Amino acid sequence: MRIWTAMIIGASIVLPCVAHAEMSDTDYCNTLSTVYRNVVGSNRASGDVPEAIAGCATNPAASIPTIEKALKDNKVTLPSRN
Repeated sequence: MRIWTAMIIGASIVLPCVAHAEMSDTDYCNTLSTVYRNVVGSNRASGDVPEAIAGCATNPAASIPTIEKALKDNKVTLPSRN
């Protein structure tokens, strides 16, 4: 009985933490890219944005700020990372 109680208490502590984990940089960068393409449009992409979108697979940490800035400049609310 004590083992089950300990397991239930442990699960109730661990599961909420796992559920609220942040997505990886690559996943977040891809999400930002999708939002940009859907809201702003790929035809209007200019400057560093197309390069940043292409860089999501290889260097998401460098691409994220560029895409975030482009979305903010277009008054788009950034998606959540969880």
